[in-house]
Amino acid sequence: MIEWEFRAADLAGLRFAHSPMAEVVASVFALREGSDAWMRASWRSRVVPRLPSWPTVRGVLLGPHGYAPDFLTPAPRTGRPTLAEEFAEIAATPLDRVAEQVASAWAGRDAPPEVDRFARDPRAGLTVLLAEIRSYFAVAIEPWWLRLRTAAEAEIATRARAAAEHGARTLVDELHPRLDWNGSALLLRYPHKHGRWGATGHGLTLLPTGFAGSQVYAMPDSPSGRTLWYAPRGFGNLWTEDPQPAAASPLTALLGPTRAAVLTLLAAPYSTGDVAARLGLAAGTASHHLTTLRDAGLASAERTGRRLLYQRTPLGDQLAARPGG
Repeated sequence: MIEWEFRAADLAGLRFAHSPMAEVVASVFALREGSDAWMRASWRSRVVPRLPSWPTVRGVLLGPHGYAPDFLTPAPRTGRPTLAEEFAEIAATPLDRVAEQVASAWAGRDAPPEVDRFARDPRAGLTVLLAEIRSYFAVAIEPWWLRLRTAAEAEIATRARAAAEHGARTLVDELHPRLDWNGSALLLRYPHKHGRWGATGHGLTLLPTGFAGSQVYAMPDSPSGRTLWYAPRGFGNLWTEDPQPAAASPLTALLGPTRAAVLTLLAAPYSTGDVAARLGLAAGTASHHLTTLRDAGLASAERTGRRLLYQRTPLGDQLAARPGG
């Protein structure tokens, strides 16, 4: 058990963001074949064969101690940073810190040449690392980016609405099965870690991160601020291939083929335009079916910025998951 000091007054400094680099680092952790490997089988089959293309990424993030340098995931300055914005902040990291943190991933072990480069010339090492991360992002993250960001935005909107209706405590309640809050500290149930982290004077940024899966990651002492990564609601649906219900399925018989396809798609959050594009529907037709599903209690709608995102409710999940459905 780890206790992370977080009092009721700290709720005032709590904020949410979605970080491309958090997704990058969490996705590399996912390559270690944890308990969620089955969820990302199609993603892994695309990424793993390309790993030799990114030797510096492998050396820095897949070292023997399972450690990722903190400088790669600074607390976001805005709620929706771009990869370029995060790269700019990473590139400004003091080079002595870069070299020290990269070396920590291989402490006591013989490091590969790509890691040794950071001790000799950390600026050159960092330049190569960022170039490889950009290439990795294009293969491993970008094809799923819309889903990842949409899921994070829906999570943030849901949390904000719950806080408005039920109080600020709901911002941290039930974030993750391994996480609890007793009013004075966040309790992280890591099986082999113990300790207590005090307050740092920084606020806490919560980062819904699709690739976090069943894990929860805490960064308590980054110079840019404290962050906690956890998976948004329904993260398992991020890795589905949008299966269409069979023509003779009970779901199709109940809702009709088009509405059944819309409900099936809403395993992850989508806008009207997303639904129309993915199912080849006119925008008006997609809007009609989404409104009907919402009115029936099978889907909910959350506004994030200018977009209205629809996702199945628990009742919709139960209906879509029925045998033969």
